[in-house]
Amino acid sequence: MKVGIDTFGCDHGRSGIGSYLLSLVGGLPEDDGISFELFGPEMDRYTYTGDKPYGWKSISVPDSIVAERMWHTFKVNSFGRKQDYDVILYTAGAQMLPGRFKVPGVVVVNGIVSNQLSKTDDMWVRAGIRRRLSKADCIIAASQFIKKDLERHGFKGCRIEVIHNGIDHSMFFPAQVVDSESDVIDIKPFSIKKPYIIYASRMHSEEKKHLELIKAFTLFKERTGLPHRLVLAGSEGAYYDAVKKAVFASSAASDIIITGFFAQENFTKLYRNAEACVFPSVNEGVGLPVIEAMAVGIPVTCSRAGALGEIAGEHALFFDSDNIEEMSACLEKILCDQKLRKELVSGGLEWARRFSWEKTAASTVEVLRSVADMPRGGNG
Repeated sequence: MKVGIDTFGCDHGRSGIGSYLLSLVGGLPEDDGISFELFGPEMDRYTYTGDKPYGWKSISVPDSIVAERMWHTFKVNSFGRKQDYDVILYTAGAQMLPGRFKVPGVVVVNGIVSNQLSKTDDMWVRAGIRRRLSKADCIIAASQFIKKDLERHGFKGCRIEVIHNGIDHSMFFPAQVVDSESDVIDIKPFSIKKPYIIYASRMHSEEKKHLELIKAFTLFKERTGLPHRLVLAGSEGAYYDAVKKAVFASSAASDIIITGFFAQENFTKLYRNAEACVFPSVNEGVGLPVIEAMAVGIPVTCSRAGALGEIAGEHALFFDSDNIEEMSACLEKILCDQKLRKELVSGGLEWARRFSWEKTAASTVEVLRSVADMPRGGNG
């Protein structure tokens, strides 16, 4: 079986989807019966393969969403047939898909389709998203929450398989020795004074609930007088100015740190030295940061909305992100209740072992095999 893996729409490895693809390729099993070949722009020839001996086909398309979508509409099927692909894995959700799947196609959906549909008032664009996704031979949803969201939008007749994302246990694991002797964590270009709570999320939407968290943290500081800081780690998105304004207006402003983009290799040190992870986002389809926090051995308190309840299981302290008082109380409880902290850390470590990229990749290959082997219907 020959599998083509589409790398278009993954922002050259700099987005969440790009990180997903990089991790998935790294976890693909070695199997004499399967060959994998990635295709995309020449600049990504070495972005995703690493030391894996997989083939690569460069596509000469201008580096623009419009041009890449046009190529998928008119040329990806003939390209796939020319390469003798038995099946193509489309990793960018509804962003880059053909109108019909003349070569069997599996689409990975890591985002919430409702969000994508709500971003446009153009009925033709919305119809196009629905039509293209509905033509896929199979959709891989990264959570039950995403699957249910798809079904709410009329995809009940499609084959949808839930395969959770994995985490890299070679990076996210408890430290043998935490930097306990120093009260400052030196992670270039930052020196962060302990103790601190971490929230790692890009500041691009009000649904990430940065403003509510800042209010809850301010209330927590005013009520307890504890020395903890709040570290907001994540890229500066469209909501950054509002977040910065909220920080300056807070009475706890001196204890709130905005780091901006944080390199992945430094995240583990940032996590391990935190007292807790807080994650108030209400529209997460994947929610990997809570599992990564569990894997390094820190307790998690998070929103009960979106996929977070599914992803965190029973090993997080949940709150309503619109209830500032409740969120503040959860911050206090997760920092001060030592019995609860111990239970959450122990349960979280065990729970996080369920998630691995090797498991995700193996399940994905099973789906690809089944699609390649099944009789073609109207998509052919």
